[in-house]
Amino acid sequence: MDEKKVLLSGIQPSGDLTLGSYLGAIKNWADLAKEFDCYYFMADMHTITVRQNPAELRRHTLEQLASYIACGLDPNENTLFIQSHVHQHAELGWVLQCYTMFGELSRMTQFKDKSAKHQENINAGLFAYPSLMAADILLYQPDYVPVGEDQKQHVELTRDVANRFNGLYGDVFKIPEPYIPKVGARVMSLQTPTSKMSKSDPDQNGCVYLKDDNDTVMRKFKRAVTDSETCVRYDREGKPGISNLMEIYAACTGKTYEEIQREFDGKGYGEFKPAVGEAVLSVTAPIRDEAQRILKDKAYLESVYKAGAEKAGYIANKTLRKVYKKVGFVAR
Repeated sequence: MDEKKVLLSGIQPSGDLTLGSYLGAIKNWADLAKEFDCYYFMADMHTITVRQNPAELRRHTLEQLASYIACGLDPNENTLFIQSHVHQHAELGWVLQCYTMFGELSRMTQFKDKSAKHQENINAGLFAYPSLMAADILLYQPDYVPVGEDQKQHVELTRDVANRFNGLYGDVFKIPEPYIPKVGARVMSLQTPTSKMSKSDPDQNGCVYLKDDNDTVMRKFKRAVTDSETCVRYDREGKPGISNLMEIYAACTGKTYEEIQREFDGKGYGEFKPAVGEAVLSVTAPIRDEAQRILKDKAYLESVYKAGAEKAGYIANKTLRKVYKKVGFVAR
């Protein structure tokens, strides 16, 4: 039997998981375990480039892990772990900083965006975190990294750094490919449909969270920004609000845009928006309830992240030892 290819991804536990991150990434992850050896981690080390409330960060990290499991990521089929529990991430992160060029880091669009948002705290970690991200990825020698379009630049940098290192020291790192999911890859804000749905959206009506209760979800969809027409049809440029709602509805129901247009032919937005809300709830409510149940079982949750860190640490250590030898460090 052929060995499965390795796939790795992490999401920062800097807030609650959104409908965007579920439909864009996590929803597709559950099926990937059939095909790939999957590693998913809570990227808690990345969150501290921006000041965090420590108690909230701990809570969010565990809630996110519980949500992952509730979303169908079976810990028996996927390696789930917390980034800071695997010390090799920080260690390889430092080595790779020394192989990442200043100019490369200064071109990262996310650094520019975050620097503009957090002008009082433009720290070295914020600048250099793509090197840590490269370490996160390369430690596990993955074949694929599922990313949204906004993170493609970081995977490209990871490939550049890996090629540079390999060029100097031989075949140390596998060069990973970005893995971009096709459907629902980019859910936009319900209030500003030209911007991606984000937990940092200043208008919280624009962002739907997996833990939102039923009334909150319905209210957000009823308030979603549309346009002055009343016709439900797909036009990303001309009708961004309605097109976004159609994409969400399609992702939750499996219907095509043509089927949705037929379904709501002659009906107004007053009928369409609550229907999208109901379709979303059919997906998010069971996840929300299951995540709450898992969170209460502290012993189970701890057993998951301990086992995950053990397996991840074993693999990560093999890569780190090889890297340390190549750069000339004395063996431990």
